Amino acid sequence: MKLTQDYMSDVLIRMAYHSSAIEGNTISLAETVSIILESVISTNEKGYSIREFYEVENHKQAFHYIIQLLEEKKDLSVEIIKHLHALLLDRIQEDKGQFKKTQNAILGSTLQTVSPQDTPFLMIQWVDNTTYRLSVNTSMDEATETLAESHIQFERIHPFSDGNGRTGRLLNIFLAMSYGYPPIIIEKEQRGQYIRLLSEENSEELAKLFKQSMLFEEERMTQF
Repeated sequence: MKLTQDYMSDVLIRMAYHSSAIEGNTISLAETVSIILESVISTNEKGYSIREFYEVENHKQAFHYIIQLLEEKKDLSVEIIKHLHALLLDRIQEDKGQFKKTQNAILGSTLQTVSPQDTPFLMIQWVDNTTYRLSVNTSMDEATETLAESHIQFERIHPFSDGNGRTGRLLNIFLAMSYGYPPIIIEKEQRGQYIRLLSEENSEELAKLFKQSMLFEEERMTQF
């Protein structure tokens, strides 16, 4: 199915809103529309911070980068991941686009992240393994299993000092669409379930959550 500009704008708005909200951003869906379409907040009665504004707005430039990669049929690489992170953390984080230099942890999770020393090699391995598996997958079920397992592995590596969740979720969209599947958008209402499945490294249930999103997006595409 041909993806219309309106549908892609809809994906961008919903992805920016939900992914930011999962990380604790308080900007509303209506204000997200204003930020994405006009780069402004129509009202700031709730006292949104500058950081929250950029957390949402940065999704626009990162998403446009993904669209460019899709149009040029670019394969995923470590450099693409670093650049995507740099766009998402623009004006927010000094070490944007750089792998972590010190040990980090996942807030609210007992999942042990890998050391900074092991991160570069493991990320190369992660890219190679994920892209190979997706290239040989022949169904949505297989693809969601691969994406769920790779998403958990990405979170376990936790390659950046901050912004890993947002980067990982945007990578899911890029990878799914690169191999001909609908995008995956985890909604803020699913946050508790999503965080729990990551913490438990439950790839089977996470794959079901991803497939649920893909099926929803298949239907939503027809509305545009």
